[in-house]
Amino acid sequence: MLGVLTRWRNGNIMIYKDIITIDPDKRGGKPCIRGLRITVYDVLGWLANGMTPAEIVEDFPELTHADIMACLAFAADRERTLTWIKAA
Repeated sequence: MLGVLTRWRNGNIMIYKDIITIDPDKRGGKPCIRGLRITVYDVLGWLANGMTPAEIVEDFPELTHADIMACLAFAADRERTLTWIKAA
């Protein structure tokens, strides 16, 4: 199971359990932001395509900078807990 917090290099702690929600009836059970229909993967995709957090919040005013940081923390935790299985 994923953790609920990430400690950043600067010592700040991001607790995302109240921001990232998973509801099987919403977006196919993908992790969403505060019950909205915007997924963590949507936000990560926008960031990967060059949007800044400020641009995302400007385009989606229902989001906050903390929401964007929660998506990054969630993804970091997920990556950290990923298990690789070597092919035979």
